[in-house]
Amino acid sequence: MSTTHLTKKTLMLDDAEVSIEPAVTPPPQTLNALPKKPKMGSSRSRKKEIPEGLWTKCPKCESMIYDKELDAALKVCAKCGHHFLIGARERINALVETCSFQEMDAQMTAVDALKFTGVSSYTSKLAAYWKSTSLKDAVITGVGSIGTHKAAIGVMDFSFLGGSMGAVVGEKLTRLIETGTDRGLPVIIISTSGGARMYEGMFSLMQMAKTCGALAYHAKNKLPFISILTNPTYAGVMASFASVGDLILAEPGALIGFAGPRVIKDTTQAELPPGFQTAEFLVDHGLVDAIVPRGEMKERLKFYLDFLSEGMKQMAAMG
Repeated sequence: MSTTHLTKKTLMLDDAEVSIEPAVTPPPQTLNALPKKPKMGSSRSRKKEIPEGLWTKCPKCESMIYDKELDAALKVCAKCGHHFLIGARERINALVETCSFQEMDAQMTAVDALKFTGVSSYTSKLAAYWKSTSLKDAVITGVGSIGTHKAAIGVMDFSFLGGSMGAVVGEKLTRLIETGTDRGLPVIIISTSGGARMYEGMFSLMQMAKTCGALAYHAKNKLPFISILTNPTYAGVMASFASVGDLILAEPGALIGFAGPRVIKDTTQAELPPGFQTAEFLVDHGLVDAIVPRGEMKERLKFYLDFLSEGMKQMAAMG
């Protein structure tokens, strides 16, 4: 029997083995089925190589700034001079002599007198900000030394409910001013605020009159008050103690005003000049006495306090 005439039976193969079909060439789309390796220059790989929180983009010149360098420069861009927001404790550390600041009323906290409710309650908002900012409210007050001069110093912090002025802010500032009056010290208040605190209603508006009343008594005793306006300073704060300083300073580019531009335009129905709420515009029109960069503030305050203290001595000698 020749091999060409072998049958399935003689080979002892079943039907399934004989009926195996020849291999088919895979379709073109399966040739690229293997996963591609990510390119070395892809954005995903770069994000993994550069940890977050090390660099900050300047909103004015768009340059990337190393965070340690930004902190060393007191949160001021070295290229364009843009002043970032800065915390109250950072400002105090930059201004006063080491270990000279004695904080006042550090544990004073707000209460929900109106039982305010909205998307969330006032009580829950306070608790959230106490935790996230490590502050009790939107201002830190105390007595410290700037150069050779002791001063009653209050510094607001925008990170706590937008620096809004409630009963605690007004009370702490009033006590600070009264301390300065009793001890014969100049008062320095650094403001940053969105205005009165809506959660406290009329109680927050009363702080405008209370702080100004304390400053009037301070002025009656021939003691100076230096008001420093930073970005932003608006509404109830600007309409009260922030605008009645014997000397009013501002940081470069600070936004300052009683209400926002849109509200003013809708109310007056008039075209507003460009940049009319900036520190530079207000210097030109007499509301602000001088613009002082953050890095120069301490030395300038020393100079102003030297000048003001000499005037105080002369007035005391005159009786």
